[in-house]
Amino acid sequence: MAHSPIAKVALPWSLWSEMAWIAAESQMIIGLRMMGLLGLTNQSPGEPFRMVAEKQAAATESLFAMTEAASRGASADRVMSAALRPYRKRTRANSRRLGRKRP
Repeated sequence: MAHSPIAKVALPWSLWSEMAWIAAESQMIIGLRMMGLLGLTNQSPGEPFRMVAEKQAAATESLFAMTEAASRGASADRVMSAALRPYRKRTRANSRRLGRKRP
């Protein structure tokens, strides 16, 4: 499938933007979880298990999305976009959930 000239330029920038958001939110999530593990903030008892289990689920979803996009003949940038989507979904949700004020 041919991309418009604008899409050829915009999609790589979009991928870099997604990767930057994932990196930034991941660092925030790591910091918040470390503070919870050290007892500096309130954290749900299941958080240590959750942080391991969600990585397995995200990796599985990412691999499936990549394979599906590649099997449809998608371009490399679209395959990469499909691969990033499950990770971005989780980093966004985690940063919102962990960043909320708790009593």
